[in-house]
Amino acid sequence: MADYFRHLRKRRQSPARERRGQPDQRVAVIGLGRFGFSLANELMRRGWDVLGIDVDARLVQKYSDVLTHAVVADSTDPDVLSQLGVHEFTSAVVGIGGSVEASVLISSNLLDAGVPNIWAKAVSRQHGQILERLGVHHVVLPEHEMGERVAHLVTGRMLDFIEFDDDYALVKTVAPRVATGRPLGVSQVRSEYGVTVVGIKRPGEGFTYATAETVVEKGDIIVVTGKTRAVEAFTDLP
Repeated sequence: MADYFRHLRKRRQSPARERRGQPDQRVAVIGLGRFGFSLANELMRRGWDVLGIDVDARLVQKYSDVLTHAVVADSTDPDVLSQLGVHEFTSAVVGIGGSVEASVLISSNLLDAGVPNIWAKAVSRQHGQILERLGVHHVVLPEHEMGERVAHLVTGRMLDFIEFDDDYALVKTVAPRVATGRPLGVSQVRSEYGVTVVGIKRPGEGFTYATAETVVEKGDIIVVTGKTRAVEAFTDLP
């Protein structure tokens, strides 16, 4: 922790002109379980400065050589977060799932501190609703969302599935017969089935954008967007 405080003092003492115009790529990840550490590790891979926080000294010790900074601290105490300078961060992630009470307290502390972009993991829809009512900017239900995604992959021809909040989905699938053999503009996939083919990949080739002139062949993989039910129905076609 001493190393982190030295880093914090050095940053605060650096002239503002050195930081002006530079995007703040610092993020506090609170909770270093599987979800929190995986997220922190990926953010670091993308060049972010990550502060990992957990009450479990064993986890902090385990990841201290991997993360930019890792400290043992109780984030349910707002004074602790203030000492760590978390209020100066533009982004924070609450990755705690084992204790709903701790998750809510920490999220509330971050909101009170004025952190402008807060993500929080929820372990149930009820937990997620509580976080949303608090004012958390982004609520993630990783287990629920992954379960829905895998269910779509198991039950249909989909190779990948992403659903957005407004009942809209993006799907990678093997092209059904109705979309093959003719230019997309002629097959009228959009008007007939309510979906749009936005990308195509032929065997041995990379993905490319699809246009009205694109002719999809049997065995091609396509990327399709549209309302979730329309996409589901389209990918079930032979």
